[in-house]
Amino acid sequence: MKYDPHIHHRHSIRLKGYDYTQAGAYFITICSHQRGHVFGEIVNGEMKLNTWGETVRVEWFKTAALRDNVELHEEEFVVMPNHVHGIVWLNDVGTRRRRVPTEKFGKPVVGSIPTIVRAYKSAVTYAINGLEKSRGGVIWQRNYYEHIIRNEKELNTIARYIYYNPFNWQLDRDNENKTRNLSIPETIEDYLLDAEEIIREKTL
Repeated sequence: MKYDPHIHHRHSIRLKGYDYTQAGAYFITICSHQRGHVFGEIVNGEMKLNTWGETVRVEWFKTAALRDNVELHEEEFVVMPNHVHGIVWLNDVGTRRRRVPTEKFGKPVVGSIPTIVRAYKSAVTYAINGLEKSRGGVIWQRNYYEHIIRNEKELNTIARYIYYNPFNWQLDRDNENKTRNLSIPETIEDYLLDAEEIIREKTL
């Protein structure tokens, strides 16, 4: 199919009108370009990072070092062969404003989740291209998935899902050799359903 600007136009998938600088916890998933297995491999239920995967991990935690309003935890982040899952905590540092700054496509807001993710993806791409001594290499899918964590139950379910993700790789929707007959994720809700289902099975 040829490119049609009326069909293929880029658009924001963020919630309209939501203040993404608001303090709280956000579940973030970012997939590699074309879901290629470029960050390493799963061996006996453990993720073995390659050089690209190590870069992806290091740059994630640099995010908190560079931004006072961001808090990240080791157990709430995982690099998988073709995607990453993480929980980003935003605190109240520097977020008081006279009006709610809503993120608009093409108009980033400093300290917001879209701006943080965009900067992270750019940093990883720049670092990996440097390692490969290349320019313009595409590392990530264009967009990303995000969910605003609204309560303690959601937080616990998502955190456990992230922690056990390498062990459950054979069930993962992003694994083309998965043992479940499920399509690849298209929305963050697909990941949330997986989290609830897999964690429920582990506690039965």
